[in-house]
Amino acid sequence: MDEIEIIKSELKSSAELKLRLTNTHAAIIKNTADIIYDAVTKGSVLFLFGNGGSAADAQHIAAEFINRFKIERQSLPAIALSTDTSVITSIGNDYSFDDIFSKQIIALGKKGDIAFGISTSGNSPNVLKAFSAAKNKGLFTIGLLGKDGGKALSMVDLAIVIDHTDTPRIQEAHITIGHIICSIIDHRIKNLQS
Repeated sequence: MDEIEIIKSELKSSAELKLRLTNTHAAIIKNTADIIYDAVTKGSVLFLFGNGGSAADAQHIAAEFINRFKIERQSLPAIALSTDTSVITSIGNDYSFDDIFSKQIIALGKKGDIAFGISTSGNSPNVLKAFSAAKNKGLFTIGLLGKDGGKALSMVDLAIVIDHTDTPRIQEAHITIGHIICSIIDHRIKNLQS
């Protein structure tokens, strides 16, 4: 297969997955947007976390909430737990990498907040531990997951599972869903402003 064919194949695979999600995931994405909108517009915090590309997605989504997405609006409370290198490295060094998100949830989270974990496998130990800590503190838990949802599927209050085996495709669907949630929230705020 030449490189042009590789490009076409990758684009087609990504598009096909997203088209499939239009039929299977619209309701759960709307439900997720409902829950997040209700929380952040009442001052509760959206805590986002994940590893690698999922950490980047967590940071990306948090930035869309705090700054803006498509419209001019007030900043919305969101924190990506993968961004404070001093906190992460001290926890990783003194305790375990598995604790880097859970200790932040314990320190910062309160009832009414949302713990939004992103994992392409649903089995990342630090994400699972964060969900457990969040449940113990009374946070609502959302998993943006891949494959079969992994262990996280049974731990969260709400799961969006991308049933696919290719990590890049799962990640592309995850960030698209993050953008859609931001778009729904913008739409609601715009309607209130007009």
